[in-house]
Amino acid sequence: MPRADFYLIDKPRFRQQPLLLVCELAKRAFAANLPTLILARDQAQAEALDDLLWAFDPDEYLPHQIAGMDIEEDEAPILIAAPDADAALRPLLINLRDAAPAGSFDRVLEVVPADPAARGPLRERWKHYQSLGFTLQKFDM
Repeated sequence: MPRADFYLIDKPRFRQQPLLLVCELAKRAFAANLPTLILARDQAQAEALDDLLWAFDPDEYLPHQIAGMDIEEDEAPILIAAPDADAALRPLLINLRDAAPAGSFDRVLEVVPADPAARGPLRERWKHYQSLGFTLQKFDM
């Protein structure tokens, strides 16, 4: 059964830099050997994530790339896709966009902003996943 996990930004370091939480989730997925697709909101966010993933953990390299930016196939375990990128879905998605992803996947991670006023789209996605029969979980980070 597909699963949707909602991660609520809570800790000060994630409040200051929400993309650090995305890096943490990608690191956990890589450690679990789960190929991950990060659905970035736009090209600027994709590039910011690319930079952050290089520097996120000084003791461990997290192999990643931006979809379509390399001549090679998009084979990195962590793939970052801007909306205009043609990237195939993977079993694990980290969704940073306003809309729920369409297509077939096993699990989606949603990052919930710290600001309650910005949580409207997340409530809609929760209901959307619920209507599709997903198992839903919420975590404070």
